[in-house]
Amino acid sequence: MLIDQGIHMLKISAAMMGRIVTIHPTFLWDQQDMVLIDTGYPGQFPLIQDQLSDCGFSVQDITRIIITHQDLDHIGSLPAVIQHCKQEPEVFASEIEKPYIEGDTRLVKLSPEAIAQALASLPETVPPEWRNAFKHTLENPPTARVDSILRDGEVLPYGGGIMAIHTPGHTPGHTSLYHIPSKTLIAADALNVREGQLAGPDPATTYDMASAQLSLQKLTHYDIHNVICYHGGLFTDNPNQHIRELAYD
Repeated sequence: MLIDQGIHMLKISAAMMGRIVTIHPTFLWDQQDMVLIDTGYPGQFPLIQDQLSDCGFSVQDITRIIITHQDLDHIGSLPAVIQHCKQEPEVFASEIEKPYIEGDTRLVKLSPEAIAQALASLPETVPPEWRNAFKHTLENPPTARVDSILRDGEVLPYGGGIMAIHTPGHTPGHTSLYHIPSKTLIAADALNVREGQLAGPDPATTYDMASAQLSLQKLTHYDIHNVICYHGGLFTDNPNQHIRELAYD
């Protein structure tokens, strides 16, 4: 979906464990650069490729990749995207998230206990080979190098200007982004859209809810016309007011 000049919201849908899961990476471009923000689950490279092709672009031409945080649905296809670029793209992430993405530190939500719980929650109808593949992915998440650090308040000169906003809570080093020309907040998982309404971070998947709530207060300082939520998609109905209500509720 074209949000404004230079910014597309992608829609990646796939069947997972008996249900359809949809996520929304973002794609920015200008005359020099093509920037992908987050890379979906493992195995979703073909879906990303198809989405960019529908927008008139190619994964091969991506020059920068921004990873908002370490979760598996954001880093999953990062190695595959890098592999298919004509030239190695520059990968950005926050300093806190860097060792997780590079594989030096275990992902905070994939402790042995969490993996055991995830496996136990699978329906009995899941075939053993799928169960084993799922377990292997959780125990061996994809990794890739991080070339550049996203600093809070830094404006990257891509797509007309993108400001990094550190919004810890969902993960320790979670980062949201503000596309300055279109006044679009790329919220990642700091916000969600549920049944058409803007919602705060999901307590079930948030590492530190107190920090996540403080991060919402930080977002009230921006003039936001559009919000792209990784889970739920686009929200445009007076987002400034709704973010204030969520931040100070």
